[in-house]
Amino acid sequence: MELWIDDVNSNSGELGNYADRLWRGDAPDVAEIDLSNYKSQEEAISMIGIVPWILIKCKNWKMIPLENLISKSLGSGTKIVVSITDEIDVLGVSFALQHGVDALLLPPIKEIWSRALKVNESKKNIKFLKKEVTSKLSCAKVTSIDSGGFGERVCIDLIERLADGEGMLIGSVSEILCLVHGETIPSEYVPSRPFRVNAGPVHSYVLMADGKTKYLNELEAGNRVAIVNSKGDERSASIGRIKIERRPFLKIAYKYDEILGNLITQQAETVRIVSNLNHIKSVTELVIGDELLVHIDSRMRHIGNPLIGDIREI
Repeated sequence: MELWIDDVNSNSGELGNYADRLWRGDAPDVAEIDLSNYKSQEEAISMIGIVPWILIKCKNWKMIPLENLISKSLGSGTKIVVSITDEIDVLGVSFALQHGVDALLLPPIKEIWSRALKVNESKKNIKFLKKEVTSKLSCAKVTSIDSGGFGERVCIDLIERLADGEGMLIGSVSEILCLVHGETIPSEYVPSRPFRVNAGPVHSYVLMADGKTKYLNELEAGNRVAIVNSKGDERSASIGRIKIERRPFLKIAYKYDEILGNLITQQAETVRIVSNLNHIKSVTELVIGDELLVHIDSRMRHIGNPLIGDIREI
């Protein structure tokens, strides 16, 4: 993390010796944003990937907008520098969303610089482990099956049909999502709905076409979701309708290596998962020890964006 000093009035003094950059009020590689509301947050986000640096100033610090900017900027080529005028904000901004900002712009005040130098030194000693991301599907084993209570169930209706073997990656833990099959198979009692995935309760994650996740509660017509088959092949499709009704649930817990996950799904014969043998099985027929296909991505998430960092969901 770089430390910049506010030298607009040319009064940085000896503190300038510790600075990575003297800030004189403007520079061609820096876009300045006064982060005061949602509109200014969106303005800053629109510049990510376009300018080398975005300088964020805020009279009353709000951490959530800053976290949003950090999550959007990682890997984009745009770096975030934040103007800090209070010593108490140094630690929080430096480690916001675990990663923190790329630079702090500090006034020439010894107390703030002393704090910033100590925090920056501690930050250099923190290493993020590279998290596993698998593009292919893995086999997890069912470890328990219990009642999942009674709540709001979401069906995702697409504007196109699914093929046998296709479905969506859904679950309660973003690290290990389960392949839930589309309603392409007719039963004795109801016709097929090949455009539909019975996705589960509103809290569950679903993998989107852009690699982010969304809660089922956030989905709306026009969103594009990832469609995956039993071979791990992926395409995308647009949502035409979201259907929410109150239904009873099952909680299916599963495990891959040391990674634990669970799928809460409607207790219905028409809800199916896919096993490693391309066998499609109803959730009401599952037993402990059965295998199911899962997608492993151990990165943390912020508003659906995948980030290197530590998270535990139980």
